[in-house]
Amino acid sequence: MNATKSSTPSPLLPSQPADKLPTVGFVSLGCPKALVDSERILTELRAEGYVISPTYDVADLVVVNTCGFIDEAVEESLDAVGEALAENGKVIVTGCLGAKKNVVIDEHPRVLAVTGPHDTEAVMAAVHKHLPKPHDPFTDLVPPHGIRLTPKHYAYLKISEGCNHRCTFCIIPSMRGNLVSRPIGDVMQEAQRLVDAGVRELLVISQDTSAYGVDLRYRTGFWGGRPLKTRLTELAGALGELGVWVRLHYVYPYPHVDDVIPLMADNKILPYLDVPLQHASRRILKLMKRPADAENTLTRIQHWREQCPEITIRSTFIVGFPGETEAEFEELLDFLAEAQLDRVGCFAYSPVEGAVANELPDPVPQELREERRARFMEHQQYISAEKLRGKVGSVQTVLLDAVENEMAIGRSSADAPEIDGVVHVSGANGLRAGEFARVRVTDADEYDLFGTAT
Repeated sequence: MNATKSSTPSPLLPSQPADKLPTVGFVSLGCPKALVDSERILTELRAEGYVISPTYDVADLVVVNTCGFIDEAVEESLDAVGEALAENGKVIVTGCLGAKKNVVIDEHPRVLAVTGPHDTEAVMAAVHKHLPKPHDPFTDLVPPHGIRLTPKHYAYLKISEGCNHRCTFCIIPSMRGNLVSRPIGDVMQEAQRLVDAGVRELLVISQDTSAYGVDLRYRTGFWGGRPLKTRLTELAGALGELGVWVRLHYVYPYPHVDDVIPLMADNKILPYLDVPLQHASRRILKLMKRPADAENTLTRIQHWREQCPEITIRSTFIVGFPGETEAEFEELLDFLAEAQLDRVGCFAYSPVEGAVANELPDPVPQELREERRARFMEHQQYISAEKLRGKVGSVQTVLLDAVENEMAIGRSSADAPEIDGVVHVSGANGLRAGEFARVRVTDADEYDLFGTAT
């Protein structure tokens, strides 16, 4: 859930079915990190000659990539598995909920196999067992950039797996393990392939983007014949040389993040930082085992804005955490008023099975959790509306996501796909999705901008 847009699960993905070839349906749920896992599995399936089915009835079996982060995601994933079983009957389950194999099996004992997240090898082994791969070499060809689930003009670039933090509300490390950074040469190679395929925006993702390379002790790799340290600053700088938008997500506010801001000020990468702060009360942050506190964060935000006045800062928060008092919630609202964050999402605390926080005393009643979330969003809505009104009259560079006749929908540098607002563009005759346009902003609401192509 976020402040502006709610993302929806990908349905069965369209492709071009072919007679007499083994055919796999695919349902992808969850966050962008899971989406990248889906893309890798689909790439491997196509590389081996499988056809991706657009419907359940055409598919020989269905793979469901699940999410298991919060209770609502678990329910959605189990429902998706149930639907696939009802419509097709042969289902392989993978993804984060797959790490809780017993939950899946208890609800749906007829599934063919259950694997955990980022385990393409295990998924392929299950597919091979229940649907042997074809041997026609002519079907083994895939594009150099692989199979992707995003539009042609943007793509997620996952730079690591897992996380070294043990936040008490989160079970991701138990599903995805500790931090494992990808070699920087491999990341850059994938980025170059995507750009060569027409991608205009790279969205850098991981569980903890700031920690990239720490597990490798910032080992030096190579790209383009030159040495390059496996570290966020060097990676961002190298990506900034590819001539496309580069957007950073899930960046913890560590001190070394300051080194990335000059790249934004110099227009090497987008002036956009997604920083999951979660709360402002020092006591609650300690209970969450988060590596930050509000006072230091406010100082850092001020410093970032001094270096790069155009920076957009997005964050997410949790309200109703066990033990949160009304005074601590008010402290969070005060933080919002002072920080003036551009884009904000909010979760009401969800007691996810296996989370350490569930054992903390003084749980907040669900009704109060939801009430605080509504108050939080109302508070932030006013801030967002004021900040967007300040852009009226400006001219923004907009990446167009969809064009229909004279109208288009796109995003400025301040808008990540799916989670942030959009720019509604009139006078879009002759423009195409995937292109950049210059748009004069004429109006704004709480989350979106409205303008005319210039």
